[in-house]
Amino acid sequence: MHKQEAASLVPTEIKLHRKSATLELTYAEREPVILSAEFLRVHSPSAEVRGHGRGQEVLQTGKRYVAIKHIESVGNYAIKLSFDDGHDSGIYSWDYLLELGENEGSLWQDYLAKLQQAGQTREPLPADTQVIQIKPVAD
Repeated sequence: MHKQEAASLVPTEIKLHRKSATLELTYAEREPVILSAEFLRVHSPSAEVRGHGRGQEVLQTGKRYVAIKHIESVGNYAIKLSFDDGHDSGIYSWDYLLELGENEGSLWQDYLAKLQQAGQTREPLPADTQVIQIKPVAD
């Protein structure tokens, strides 16, 4: 990749819009990318969400109203997002953010399909609810 091509992957500005719970990435040579906090949270590149290998992904549920609390630069290659649900271990590289922006529609539809298949929802549980998942024991 040429230096100019690599530079086009790097946002020139990142804005956190707290009221709309969106992150706006502005680029010198491409259209801005606007991603919701919920979308970024459920597609976090962290091991907590992605697992440690293929097939170990953890479906994120109840994140409809999640918000980004804080953005932090990570070197010259990424940002770290802190969410109000306590999640703060995802490092979003410039490449990954651009990939999310370019594939947002299909990624979102896949996520909604996985939620439906699992019988889960985007809606958070009431604050006083505790859930314990119990897996059946094979005979």
